[in-house]
Amino acid sequence: MKRIAALTLGLMLSACAAGPDYARPVTPGGMAAEATFAEAQRLSAVSAETLPEKWWRLYDDPNVDRLVGEALAHNTDIRQAAANLARARAVLNEARGRRLPTTDLSAQYTRQRTGSNTFGAQFGEGQQIPSFETDFFRLGFDAGYELDLFGGVSRAVEAARGDVQAAAAQVDAARVSVAAETARAYAAVCATATQIAVTEETVRLQRQTRELTGRLFDAGRGQQRDVQQSEALLAQTEAQLPGLQAERRAALYALATLTGRPPAEIDDAASACTTTPRVDRVLPIGDGAALLARRPDVRAAERQLAADAARIGVATAALYPSIQLLGSLSLGSTQANNLFEGDSVSFSLGPLISWSFPNQTAARSRLRQAEATSDASLAAFDGVVLTALREVEQALARYAGELDRNRSLRRAERAAAEAARLSRLRFDYGAESFLQRIDAERARADARAALAQSNAALADLQVSLFKALGGGWEDAPQVTRREPIG
Repeated sequence: MKRIAALTLGLMLSACAAGPDYARPVTPGGMAAEATFAEAQRLSAVSAETLPEKWWRLYDDPNVDRLVGEALAHNTDIRQAAANLARARAVLNEARGRRLPTTDLSAQYTRQRTGSNTFGAQFGEGQQIPSFETDFFRLGFDAGYELDLFGGVSRAVEAARGDVQAAAAQVDAARVSVAAETARAYAAVCATATQIAVTEETVRLQRQTRELTGRLFDAGRGQQRDVQQSEALLAQTEAQLPGLQAERRAALYALATLTGRPPAEIDDAASACTTTPRVDRVLPIGDGAALLARRPDVRAAERQLAADAARIGVATAALYPSIQLLGSLSLGSTQANNLFEGDSVSFSLGPLISWSFPNQTAARSRLRQAEATSDASLAAFDGVVLTALREVEQALARYAGELDRNRSLRRAERAAAEAARLSRLRFDYGAESFLQRIDAERARADARAALAQSNAALADLQVSLFKALGGGWEDAPQVTRREPIG
């Protein structure tokens, strides 16, 4: 007994972890050390200040804050990611359990009859051994402990821990996406409302022009062509309204679903919004190092790589012998009243050594699979890093371009409005033809519509930038299922 204990202790002290030790990879090209983004250097509308944790509060709109909070608490995608995290934690607990001895308690009662023909023997003058019945009572305790000589168990725990951390990062990634899509849907509701208002105002002015044209024609001062042209211009503008109204309703349905409600449960406050939300201050975006540290998908990819690297150790340990210490203690008797006497005790104790040798084809194949999986995870990590940097640069480039376009469109809208006003005055005094007035009204309508579309695009691009920056997961509320109404 002492020899077994000494051997076990020696083996445990000499144990080592198989496979490579994980080291966090260097990002491609050392890009984490970049101080600023390339586009940020030519864009004055952003700064290197740290992105706020709850970036949507930069809009200073209580509806945005409320809706994003509801989405973070009740969105189904986040709930699903949280459930996956709970499952990964359970797997980790299972892996940790392999470090402890396995135990098994058993109790058995058997009533057995043995027939005389079973023995095939006879007493004296042709008499057979008689049949008989017996009772048997048994209590047993079995225990086993796997010596982690080559670190297979430790590597399995390490891999499971990496999976948990990757799953936690996936929850944060879902929060980033949901917060951005909620703000985007709300901005779309407000922006389309603004576009509808602009279009309705244009329709009102064009109806006045059509009525004026009709009166002039009736008075003999105009032509039928002028009446038809004003009618065509009005119809073209009116045709824009159904599409805008449909897009607004679609955005409201999306907003309801994002916050965990059925689509028909439209948010009243969002439905009443008529002003496109927009951050008019300089946007804080941080730098490349802060981006890679903040983005949950980068963290998830790095943790997945760590988990897959640990699985190489699990596969490597399978190439070596497995040693288990097995023990069994049982009490067995044909009578229950003497079950606990000394003569009822049986036990066994000793090591079990198993080894897939010399045929290790399957084990070595699993090792190559683990190594290939780790290589793929490294490539995926590099890809996620590059994608994160690319998404920010693209978002900044598009935002910069739309800012310049928006400024030009504002000037164009002011000029077109003034030109239309002067054209009406000149037409009233007979200094311009009706065709010139129609052209001026068309130019004004086009300029207003283009500016409204640009304002909507700016709001959408701001959200895209915030999403690319990967913020919004910090200090998030606990996710819960929204209780059905009624």
